[in-house]
Amino acid sequence: MKRVIAIDGPAGAGKSTVARRVATALGYLYVDTGAMYRAMTLKVLRHGIDPADRQRVAQLARETDIALATGPEGAPQVVLDGVDVTAHLREPGVDQAVSAVAAIPEVRQRLLEVQRALARRGRVVLEGRDTGTHVAPDADLKVYLTASPEERARRRYRELVAAGHRVTLEEVAEALRQRDRQDMTRPAAPLKRAADAIEIDTTGRTVEAVVEEILRYCREGD
Repeated sequence: MKRVIAIDGPAGAGKSTVARRVATALGYLYVDTGAMYRAMTLKVLRHGIDPADRQRVAQLARETDIALATGPEGAPQVVLDGVDVTAHLREPGVDQAVSAVAAIPEVRQRLLEVQRALARRGRVVLEGRDTGTHVAPDADLKVYLTASPEERARRRYRELVAAGHRVTLEEVAEALRQRDRQDMTRPAAPLKRAADAIEIDTTGRTVEAVVEEILRYCREGD
């Protein structure tokens, strides 16, 4: 069985749901690297700091502790300075600012140390935008999930509405387009498909079907 699995892709491609279920099926630790950047972004916003202010954000990152935990019902939690902030990570403000914060090299280095330490333990499913290219380039299995822009926007819109946010589908679509541009053009570990990654288009497919396909790849060679 593959011991380190890296699942990457743009926002709305289904990474989080798929990665969680793959980790559960294998009994592996689920590592949501993107949630770590969201937690850092949440702290930046709560401190009233401009996400593009590299010096102040870098200093804040050095003073920040971000950890992963498992909730009472097995749900993954992100703990920021000792406080569970999982419920706040998908807020629109965080959506809009996370790319700017994630592009700051000092932030990436700070969180990269934590992520690589988890990967070295093995039996992990890493999910994010640069896990196969930067965090764990030697992962046993690399998967790049994608979907049509329309499908991705609809998924994120449903998530936000279900969480009580008042947004329009067009606002969500534009936010995703902007996020893609930022993620794909940032100088530090930009979003891209690893050369040896398996690309899976999730458009119109059920989560169960995508998870089963990844699990088949995990079992290959056993």
